[in-house]
Amino acid sequence: MPQKSPVRSLIGWYATQPVVRAVLPGVLLVGLGALVFGSMLDAVQEHDDFSLYDRPVLEFLVGVRTGVLTSVLAALTFVTGPTVLPIIVLVACLVWGRVRREWWRPLLLAGAMIGSTALSLAVKGIVARPRPPEETMYIPGSETTGSFPSGHTIGTATFLFAVGYLVASRRPTRRFVLGWLVGGVLGVAAVAISRLYLGYHFLTDVIGAAGLAVAVVGVVTVIDRLHVTRGLPPSEPEPGWSPEPPPELTART
Repeated sequence: MPQKSPVRSLIGWYATQPVVRAVLPGVLLVGLGALVFGSMLDAVQEHDDFSLYDRPVLEFLVGVRTGVLTSVLAALTFVTGPTVLPIIVLVACLVWGRVRREWWRPLLLAGAMIGSTALSLAVKGIVARPRPPEETMYIPGSETTGSFPSGHTIGTATFLFAVGYLVASRRPTRRFVLGWLVGGVLGVAAVAISRLYLGYHFLTDVIGAAGLAVAVVGVVTVIDRLHVTRGLPPSEPEPGWSPEPPPELTART
């Protein structure tokens, strides 16, 4: 009888471990997000590596401002700021729970937004990075909190990626997942560029914020998928992944 290869044995073991399969994707996201955030934090503290692009990018974007684009990006940064975005999240969670008659995913989204906001404020206070010079700001003196990480970027990224995951995990069609990924990346990029263009942040601020958001969404996926392995209430839709071993892997094993 031929002996199984290590790879085949690992696949066979993985297919029979629902908890491992539930946790692993989220752990990978947390690791990726932490790696990006850690790299940006190190660059900011050491004033080297990626932080060397902070000033050139800021000065370039400030130098190419136009009236129309400035108005559009100022409106975008207002909508994704601490005044409007929490209202959007609250309304979205209430409507979601009311229409779908399920509260697990709306509560998970609300928890992710609260967690990312608290994490952003804590890091801002610890790092205490000064903002870009006031002369580069669209409205001088309007931003007084720490610069690293960007609160607008982490809030938008957490919202878009968490909503996308919570919906896509129950509708895992290729078109939907691809649309969510492309739309989420473009949305986050637009907000990040608006913060740079308006002179409120450096490049490392927005990249570090995006990394933190990915880590937060990784935690969301772990919690949600562990919740699924313990069984779903009748009011919750069935997810697009099964806590049971995939049939083809089970047969192969």
